[in-house]
Amino acid sequence: MYKFPYFTENDTNTVVTFMKENSFAIITAIGETHPVATQVPLFIDINEDGKILLSGHIMRKTDHHKAFEKNENVLVLFTGPHSYVSASWYTAPQTASTWNYMTVHVKGKISLLDETATYEAIKNITEKYEGKETAAAFHKMDEDYIAAMLKAIIAFSIEVESMENVFKLSQNRDEQSKKNIIEALQKRPDENSKMIAAEMIKRL
Repeated sequence: MYKFPYFTENDTNTVVTFMKENSFAIITAIGETHPVATQVPLFIDINEDGKILLSGHIMRKTDHHKAFEKNENVLVLFTGPHSYVSASWYTAPQTASTWNYMTVHVKGKISLLDETATYEAIKNITEKYEGKETAAAFHKMDEDYIAAMLKAIIAFSIEVESMENVFKLSQNRDEQSKKNIIEALQKRPDENSKMIAAEMIKRL
């Protein structure tokens, strides 16, 4: 991980909030011959002991499911907005351009759960994103369909052991350069640039 103290967010609540806002994360593990990965929506919770727990569900009999069964150690990547930053915006432009971005890397141990937990995982994710009133609400699903899903997927929980982050937002630049970067990013049409500008403004 590209890591410097001035690009590190030290407030745990800010980091956890970022994870919740970017919860469609990548889980990586060690496969038979190569690393394997899957991208899934995650729930992020803090239990009564202060431990951070990640939970969700995956398809059975995939390369990552088989890898999780053999090795419980996983790396989870949460990625947020990112944007190219031109050195022409600096007060001293004869330097290298760069890329601003926000990411959190979590290491932990994954536990594969039972059918009851898998049922709850399906229910929770459906109710979070679908609600209870639409035609696709969980309580309107056919029980036979749910039973078939339970054979095809499995829930998991990851206990977080360590977290590292890079919130690279031009913290190492002088104030005028930061303002120039923000102004330039705000003029761009893409949402990533505008989001990076907004994060930079919070830190001025």
